[in-house]
Amino acid sequence: MKLKLFSVIATAALLSTSATLVAAQNVAIVNGKAVPSSRVDTLAQQIARSGRPVTPEMQAQIKDEVIAREIFIQEAQKQGLDATEDFKVQMELARQTLLIRELFTNYQKANPVSDAEVKAEFDKFVAANNGKEYHARHILVEKEDQAKAIIAQLKKGGKFDEIAKKSSKDPGSAAKGGDLDWANAGNYVAEFSEALTKLAKGKMTETPVKTQFGYHIIRLDDVRDAQLPKFDDVKPQVAQQLQQQKMSKYQEELRAKAKIE
Repeated sequence: MKLKLFSVIATAALLSTSATLVAAQNVAIVNGKAVPSSRVDTLAQQIARSGRPVTPEMQAQIKDEVIAREIFIQEAQKQGLDATEDFKVQMELARQTLLIRELFTNYQKANPVSDAEVKAEFDKFVAANNGKEYHARHILVEKEDQAKAIIAQLKKGGKFDEIAKKSSKDPGSAAKGGDLDWANAGNYVAEFSEALTKLAKGKMTETPVKTQFGYHIIRLDDVRDAQLPKFDDVKPQVAQQLQQQKMSKYQEELRAKAKIE
């Protein structure tokens, strides 16, 4: 009798332990269907990956969200929505999107941008932009006669910024009185850059400067040594830019290798 009683107690304990383990693996039972805790973990990981901290309060919200999704999924399946052609098409598109994302994520992990690459890219930027920066204004018009008339008007005492606001067709600077802010001469097209660097501070071009955009009247307001950012301040942006370049190259290589008929 004692042995039989011990067996019953042991069996009951084992069943209780099993039930506890099953409960721990599930976040809830919805209409008789178990909702695994792994769904909560997966959703929490996605949120954390986006940069948002998963607090205890948010963990509770995630649990509620997972349970709500199961309720809605069951109802959708009950209505047969998962068997419609439109749903199947959408599922295939979602599958493709996820698979492509995994492909690119895997490539980035296998081909990270090194610190040496970032530094080399920054040094190249410094070499191309080192020297002088120019604070200039310009007025852009379509015809040479217009530009000559404006130059004559300016020589008679016309206000550069007022004429720029009224006559310039450059949408980026006209509203600011033609102000182009500080920039390296290399930022402009060759004809503009050449005319700009020949000007003395406070002077404007005596003849219209023709470029692919039209005719310019340029005035140089000031010159200074180039103000370049520090490496540590722009390192993340440079790394991101290089990673994007690598990814674009990878995509182009895959397209080039593909046999398309």
